[in-house]
Amino acid sequence: MMTKGIVYVIDDDEAMRDSLNFLLDSSGFSVTLFDSAQAFLDALPGLAFGCVVSDVRMPGIDGIELLKRMKARQTPFPTLIMTGHGDVPLAVEAMKLGAVDFLEKPFEDERLTAMIESAIRQAAPAAKNEAIAQDIAARVASLSPRERQVMEGLVAGLSNKLIAREYDISPRTIEVYRANVMTKMQASSLSELVRLAMRAGLLND
Repeated sequence: MMTKGIVYVIDDDEAMRDSLNFLLDSSGFSVTLFDSAQAFLDALPGLAFGCVVSDVRMPGIDGIELLKRMKARQTPFPTLIMTGHGDVPLAVEAMKLGAVDFLEKPFEDERLTAMIESAIRQAAPAAKNEAIAQDIAARVASLSPRERQVMEGLVAGLSNKLIAREYDISPRTIEVYRANVMTKMQASSLSELVRLAMRAGLLND
């Protein structure tokens, strides 16, 4: 069963949470409910990519403060803000802080589901790229200083012999380091290693 995507609903009003849960679940989304922005932020590091639908006026951390904190953490989740009637200045503030869009309550169900679908579709590639970039950075971080030097030599086009001469170690030792680099970087070929180094920003044009 494929879902249309994950939606995180943040609202302190239980009746609103329940109605959104019913609407989004029946529209084919996987829904997780939060009764406060703090509860969502606490759970955020372990959450899979999804669309956040948050009320703007809540006790404690409101929708505006939530957006500020998500921006500070560089969270790639698209966020839709629900505002009460006449909250347009708040909605504009939310857009400036990175909200994808806002809805004035009461809103039509179809409008909300269409906005969520669009937000997920537009943000998913960037979020995926971000996840890949973080994964590559983690691989680079796992290299020892010497392995890192060997990798830089390899992607610069130096042979094992030249790298060995530069660091005054034997070519056999370089081969061991080279094998470690390929394993840790999960690269099956030198060209793939070069591509990974480029994605990690280790290659200057």
